[in-house]
Amino acid sequence: MKTQTAKDLSLEFLRVTEAAAIAAARTMGRADGKGSDRVAVEEMRRVMESVTMDGTIVIGEGERDKAPMLFIGEKVGDRSAGAPQIDIAVDPLEGTNLCATGSPNAIAVMAASEGGGLLHAPDIYMEKIVVGPSSKGFVDLDAPVEDNLQAIAGRLNRSISDLVVVVLDRPRHEKLVDDIRQTGARIKLISDGDLSAGITAAVVGSGIHAVMGVGGAPEGVLTAAAMRCLNGEIVGRLKVLKASDELRMEKMGISDPKRIYKTEDLASGKHIVFAATGVTSGDLLRGVRFFGDGCRTHSLVMSTGPRSVRFVDTIHVREGDDAKIRF
Repeated sequence: MKTQTAKDLSLEFLRVTEAAAIAAARTMGRADGKGSDRVAVEEMRRVMESVTMDGTIVIGEGERDKAPMLFIGEKVGDRSAGAPQIDIAVDPLEGTNLCATGSPNAIAVMAASEGGGLLHAPDIYMEKIVVGPSSKGFVDLDAPVEDNLQAIAGRLNRSISDLVVVVLDRPRHEKLVDDIRQTGARIKLISDGDLSAGITAAVVGSGIHAVMGVGGAPEGVLTAAAMRCLNGEIVGRLKVLKASDELRMEKMGISDPKRIYKTEDLASGKHIVFAATGVTSGDLLRGVRFFGDGCRTHSLVMSTGPRSVRFVDTIHVREGDDAKIRF
């Protein structure tokens, strides 16, 4: 009998992100980010319990004492005899503030691999550059911004002024923004959601050519899983801002705070699955649309070995003989 892998469970993981997205979308625009996150977590956990796997959360919403969040180390799945061991990274609601305000690009996300296939990254910051397949291997975290943008422009056979770089709109990025503008490149500032932006940067024709700046390390691992599927690249380095960050790194078994991680370091698994479902409509996915007898979701499911990318449009219909399906 063939041993199941994460890829074999890809449609099951799609069910997980769809459920989380639908739950979060029902709270959209209510200015209750914590409530939106809570219902997404609860629904994601509930559906994961029905998946035939022995799963472990390696990238989650916090530590064990932060329940009801999906905490790092939590066991999920039905854990039946012979169930595959799967490492899981989740962000039940990436863009909590986006959902709370009804803004674009909120998504429900998870990535999975065989045991040991995803870095157990601490919940601290990470300096990152994300690029698409053409620029893979040509960016350097220690290089000046202009050098990196020249390299990207050269690989894409265009001028720097044609490039669009996504940066999180944060005070810490003031110098980065100035440096990018001095090169002549254009900037798209976003309030939240650098994971969604990273995926877009790896898709040819999206109009986004790179993501730069400091964001969450957990999102860096999720981005790496997506890059493995899209043949893009992320380079990252953990950013220690306080003593507790060093303690978190030690707890996760990370001894070199200056190490530069590449895509394969963050997501090394042979079989990787990445699933995301739109909560609010954005550049990558449409948000959940409700109608009288159900709702419609738009999702992205990707995997490696062999590489595949699927956009899935699903109509969820309530139970009952009188339910009407709308296209």
